[in-house]
Amino acid sequence: MTSAGTSRQSPQGRLPALGLSALGIVFGDIGTSPLYTFKTILSTAEKSPNSAVVLGALSLVLWTLFIITTVKYVLFAMRVDNDGEGGILALMALLGVKKQHRPTIVAVGLFGAALIYGDGAITPAISVLSALEGLEMAAPALQPYVVPAAAIILFLLFAVQSQGTAKIGHLFGPVMLVWFVGMAILGLVGIARHPGVLAALNPSYGLSYLFSSGATGFLVLGAVFLCVTGAEALYADMGHFGAGPIKAAWFAIVFPSLILNYAGQAALVLEGAPTDGNIFYRLCPDALLLPLIILATVATIIASQSIITGAFSMTRQAIQLGWLPRLQIKQTSPEGYGQIYVGGVNWLLMIVTLGLTIGFAKSDNLASAYGIAVSLTMLMTSALLFIAMREIWRWSIVTAGLVASCFLTVDGAFFLANLTKVAEGGYVPLILAVSVYGVMWIWHRGAAAVSARLREALIPVPQFMAEIAERSLPRVPGTAVFLTRTEHGTPPVMVWHVKHNRALHEQLFVVRVEILSVPWVDPSNRVTLEEVAHNFWRAEARFGFMERPHIPELLARSKSLGCTVDIDDVTYYVGHETVIRREDGMGLPGWQERLFATMERNAQHVSDFFSLPNDQVVEIGRQVAI
Repeated sequence: MTSAGTSRQSPQGRLPALGLSALGIVFGDIGTSPLYTFKTILSTAEKSPNSAVVLGALSLVLWTLFIITTVKYVLFAMRVDNDGEGGILALMALLGVKKQHRPTIVAVGLFGAALIYGDGAITPAISVLSALEGLEMAAPALQPYVVPAAAIILFLLFAVQSQGTAKIGHLFGPVMLVWFVGMAILGLVGIARHPGVLAALNPSYGLSYLFSSGATGFLVLGAVFLCVTGAEALYADMGHFGAGPIKAAWFAIVFPSLILNYAGQAALVLEGAPTDGNIFYRLCPDALLLPLIILATVATIIASQSIITGAFSMTRQAIQLGWLPRLQIKQTSPEGYGQIYVGGVNWLLMIVTLGLTIGFAKSDNLASAYGIAVSLTMLMTSALLFIAMREIWRWSIVTAGLVASCFLTVDGAFFLANLTKVAEGGYVPLILAVSVYGVMWIWHRGAAAVSARLREALIPVPQFMAEIAERSLPRVPGTAVFLTRTEHGTPPVMVWHVKHNRALHEQLFVVRVEILSVPWVDPSNRVTLEEVAHNFWRAEARFGFMERPHIPELLARSKSLGCTVDIDDVTYYVGHETVIRREDGMGLPGWQERLFATMERNAQHVSDFFSLPNDQVVEIGRQVAI
């Protein structure tokens, strides 16, 4: 909700305000996990849990929150930022995948990012369902309406995405603050009824239960993992607020509230409360149950909104880094760069989310599909963190290996436990992730093949200009701006323009845009200019993967850098490639070429992507055989 460019500066005076905003955007997913986590653990453990089971389960939850969220993400991962940006794609870019050929790192980073789309589809479904299931306790007659109500709420949530959330976004933080404070109070009430539950702070209870329960203890790990399913958001959303506000909100509000609420639920069970239904709502007095259900529903809507917004942001990062086709991105508010809408992603998530909601019908059933995507993403993040410890922090292999092995062991155990859920619904996020990864891989291969083909027939600029003079082709007044992918030589689109129109403008300006593996580029390093021939200028423009390329602004800036072209009379020339298959058998496999050609045809137009004025653009068609 907040402009990433603004929020990278986190002066101490703004820390409370940014921390409050972070509550509404960063912590929605992990903050609504108490609605379904503990009841799922106990239903996995056994029908009538005794004190050893309850205390063991609570201990596992508390120490999972501490090890994964506090230690791994807050204390370690958030120290590895890419110019203030976090998340698995930013981490992948930080490790120099553009400068070096590192296919393994790319594969790990991209598949980890693809898995987050699976999380983005399941989180809204399980969160809203678990909140509305409280109606079964408040008014059992409403039970048949829980799924339809959840489906309607989710449909409306996705339907309004194109309008943006700028007008109500400032309410998210205060609402989530009320939610966390309410959770803490409910937890304290439960603990007061059975203080002995605090013994679970001793990790021996969790380890004892885990190693003495055989296969059941292993299966319980998959349910325990639900308590940290939103932890990745702390790292991924770091660019919106900075590390300081997120850490402050975690330690001051979120972590204590989660500990107290989980302990309160466990205390209630130890006192003899039934474990059927929703244990979270049993903490609440009957008179306040309906207001709590309403608050929980609003909190889960906010959590879902955050997941959807995160999917939009990650999509833009992938597009800028060249791993997804150009999609139409709508800026929904001038207040912040993060206020965007990506229609294709929105409707895909909506279809999957509604399908999950209606198909699984209950949060207990949906919990089987939840966790596998996030646990695998966390496992991949840990692998990349090990490389970052070695290459960025320059730690010794022994130190980095010890720390990373701890993370990998914990993440690996949770992932293996979640693998048991594949047949029960875990296949859903995996199928979605594999599909997204396939799109990324094919798009990148196709784009690389197109660039390679264009470089094969490049004409040196002196040779091209000499041919123009030799043929006495007319030079018309004004400036022609050509967009190119090639690093040198005459742009192919310029060659085709001369071939078809048999004329060339007096002043020429060639622009090549490069998206760097950093989120933001210093304006002083934005563009490099060179006059390669008389009135023939070449610009190398650099943008970060969180920035939107704007060629007209770049052209205006070039004037101050000594460029002599007339920017008041400009015509932009862009190429429109029609991808066809190579006849020599040296190109991409046929199925890949066809899929890439389909994506290329449906991608956002180049002129829109680079913010070109439509009434000044000339498009030149061309065939490229790959």
